[in-house]
Amino acid sequence: MSKSLGPALPDDLQRALSQADLPARLGRALPLLTVDADGRPHPMLCTYVEIVAAGADRLRLVIGADSGSARNLIERGAATLLIVEPERVVYIKARAAGPPLLAGALARFTLAVENVLEDSALAWEGGVRVTSGIAYAPPLPLDTPEIAATLALLHRD
Repeated sequence: MSKSLGPALPDDLQRALSQADLPARLGRALPLLTVDADGRPHPMLCTYVEIVAAGADRLRLVIGADSGSARNLIERGAATLLIVEPERVVYIKARAAGPPLLAGALARFTLAVENVLEDSALAWEGGVRVTSGIAYAPPLPLDTPEIAATLALLHRD
């Protein structure tokens, strides 16, 4: 069952999304849902490399400028980031705040956090919990040119 934590990232979630421990989070994927032109959820997987908490009330996201998710964010603005990991299951509902910053084939979006929902097992479910998140391998080194370009755009003022 989900409970609202409010319109801001709690401190521990803000730290998890700060990229302070980025090497330890490589290999983990985060589903991001936008809304397509037909009103249906449009999923994509992003990584901790592509998203950073820019404060308790906003996220920065770098994705392909020509992607369906970028188009959906420009046209409809709504997004939900899922963090599904053993530590916690959280849904961050957000809205694109302004036009994207473009850099070549990449687009950086600022997402205003509207609601953070934390999911937990119901009493009758006992000790049921998520035992692993979505993982990928092998993670690319942080000095890969494409990763370096993503990180540079993510952190550009």
